[in-house]
Amino acid sequence: MKVLQFPLARITVGFILGILAVFYLKPNPIFVFGLLFIAFLFFIISYFLQKKTFDKTIYFGIATYFVSFFIGAATQITQTDAYQKNHYTHNNVAFHKPQTVSITIREKLKNSNFNDRYIALINQINDEKYTGRIILNIPKDSLNLPLEVGTTLRIKGILYKNKSPNNPNQFDYGAYLENKQIYAQLYSDREKLEIGLIPIKDIWYYTSKLRTNIIHNLEKSGFSKTELSVAIALIMGQRQDISPEINQDYQYAGAIHILSVSGLHIGFIFLFVSFLLKPVPNTKKGAFLKLLIILLSLSSFAIIAGLAPSVVRSVTMFSFVAIGYSLRRTVNIYHTLLVSILLILLFQPSFLFDVGFQLSYIALFFIIWFQPLLSAIWKPKPKALNYFWEILTVSFAAQLGTLPLSIYYFHQFPGLFFVTNLAIIPLLNFIMILGIVVMILASLGYVPLLFAKPFEYSIYCLNKIVNFIASFEQFIIKDIPLNIYLLISFYLAIIAIIIYFKNPNFKKLIIALMAIIGIQLAFMTTQWNIKKQQEWLVFNLKKNTLITERHGNNVIVYANDSILKNSSETNILQSYLVANFSSVNVKEKLKNVLYYKGTKILVIDSFAVYPKNVNPDVLLLTQSPKINLERMLETLRPKIVIADASNQKTIQNYWKASCEKQKIPFHATAEKGFYILN
Repeated sequence: MKVLQFPLARITVGFILGILAVFYLKPNPIFVFGLLFIAFLFFIISYFLQKKTFDKTIYFGIATYFVSFFIGAATQITQTDAYQKNHYTHNNVAFHKPQTVSITIREKLKNSNFNDRYIALINQINDEKYTGRIILNIPKDSLNLPLEVGTTLRIKGILYKNKSPNNPNQFDYGAYLENKQIYAQLYSDREKLEIGLIPIKDIWYYTSKLRTNIIHNLEKSGFSKTELSVAIALIMGQRQDISPEINQDYQYAGAIHILSVSGLHIGFIFLFVSFLLKPVPNTKKGAFLKLLIILLSLSSFAIIAGLAPSVVRSVTMFSFVAIGYSLRRTVNIYHTLLVSILLILLFQPSFLFDVGFQLSYIALFFIIWFQPLLSAIWKPKPKALNYFWEILTVSFAAQLGTLPLSIYYFHQFPGLFFVTNLAIIPLLNFIMILGIVVMILASLGYVPLLFAKPFEYSIYCLNKIVNFIASFEQFIIKDIPLNIYLLISFYLAIIAIIIYFKNPNFKKLIIALMAIIGIQLAFMTTQWNIKKQQEWLVFNLKKNTLITERHGNNVIVYANDSILKNSSETNILQSYLVANFSSVNVKEKLKNVLYYKGTKILVIDSFAVYPKNVNPDVLLLTQSPKINLERMLETLRPKIVIADASNQKTIQNYWKASCEKQKIPFHATAEKGFYILN
């Protein structure tokens, strides 16, 4: 691949590897900065040696990559909030005892079933200066109105660290928040909350005010609530108010990407502003004015959209394209992508772990690299046919590039994504242009029906098209298992095959075939490892008991009748099955006594009936049985007591105290998560 021959590509790879090394290994910062200093010395020495001999040396190349690696590592340390001395994670008392916390609201999040949620910045804890981002949870209806961005609050409360998943192979929301540098949550009732009289008026405050003003003016114009929520997502990247039904339709139709502002949207804005600036003469001053207006337009849009990773990436990339055109130089799109990656990660290395950031760059790369090969297969003469052919090839290139990663993260594939893109892209062109005009007018307080009603109706049509395509659920392939080894092998095979078709020869054919064999080896290795695995699991399932016994890829499920009948609809169980390439082959009603590899397990439910003279190794309590546990422990003497989430919390506290008195380990799944026997 010629792309990897660019020195900038190798430097970028070294920089990214440095970020990954710090993220996963978490080395001592002093050690990293010491190695960075040594790498710089090596780089300077090798540079002067090369300059003196007038010959390129391998040492200079190695030194360059070492420097890029340690710059990436140092960047991850300096840009990670948790490494800062005054970060709130270093205040251990705040996680155990109520403290007075001073915060500023930064962003409104989608509400949960019970709470209004915000991202907030910590200013002080007990009059001592601290920094960091948290999630603030306030019970619904405890405040009359949502809190505005910039509002300052004083709250008496305890910080709660992000929890690990309570069930195996579940989405790790705690890790997701940490990737966004949010390490804790704060819960507050109205009576424990003091609202400051003067908000902090920074750029976030004014952009939020602008968004609120636009939404308010559109609501006054009679814009339908459903269409308005989609319009705000399409144009401003704010998805908080989209209903779960609408979100699911777009997901099933393979169009969820259009609800997140990305390169598609920024490209529309770039072309639209460029079109409006055509009358400006192409003189030196005119070109500079055009560039300035384009850069300001793109930057303003990024701020209004909340500086989401996909928006920042797209704005950065198109800014470089605009600069290249302004300087009248040929823009190498690969260099543009690499420079934008370096620039973004230099300021926000945490973006590297954002799924949207990863999918966006992979989609862009495959469109640039693979789409021309597809487009050359057929050159239809009619312009309309050629337009749809271009849409089809771009969609296929992007989907092929993102397919393995999408399956790895989401374990499903929308089979009708071709149809969706062919149907909605032409309409989306119209929606984006009209939407930008409507948003600009709404920000000025004027929303003429001449623009608002066509815009509203076009979004209504878009929703109907997406809903119709999503209704064909038989084309949605779900629960596709894929691990990291298969992910890498699939990408190697896709890249090797495309390289072969770009310039076929025998050597490239052999490499492509070896890559395909690599997929088969990865799959066989995965199956071999799974077949050797055995485990017995108690899941954390509210108001219910769920136990599985897995031998390789065969799973036995023990549960009550309601769970057994709907086991395929239990998301917790499905996530476990998909991650372990397994399937349920036996379903059994929960018994009082279970055996696993010589371990005797006694299960006591709400009936509190169990066989006498049983000496269990494990005692499992479910459905809040009315028992005297202390007396039972003296008789049974189990090695461990487990209480699943079907038990009442108050009863579990009594059980925990009884176990501590008898010096028997107690495991509550609601507190510690699932319990596993290997």
